[in-house]
Amino acid sequence: MATKRRFKSGAVQELYEELVGENPAAQEEFEEGLVNIEAAQLIYDMRTKAGLSQRALASKIGTSASAINRLESADYEGHTIGMVRRIATALNRRLELRAVPIKAASAKSRTAVKAHR
Repeated sequence: MATKRRFKSGAVQELYEELVGENPAAQEEFEEGLVNIEAAQLIYDMRTKAGLSQRALASKIGTSASAINRLESADYEGHTIGMVRRIATALNRRLELRAVPIKAASAKSRTAVKAHR
């Protein structure tokens, strides 16, 4: 289930409310977009920290520079754990996956739950 996001920036919050709001499908699409952005950024960061060009990284993992370019694009929706792991391994890194709680219950809702017990 998608949940509504809260942002520190009032302008970002206003934009989110306007474009996503309470629409569960839009919330899900937003969350998927964030995962694509994070995957692309992770690949870019690993490659640049290793001091490699896209072509050099592609050569290390047996793919093309254009494939690395696509993987580093936030608009690309084809990231796979397997490919990110291949890249990490080639760069002497270990990929870790975590599942974290989306949002802790607010103090107000925790108080309401305790009152009903």
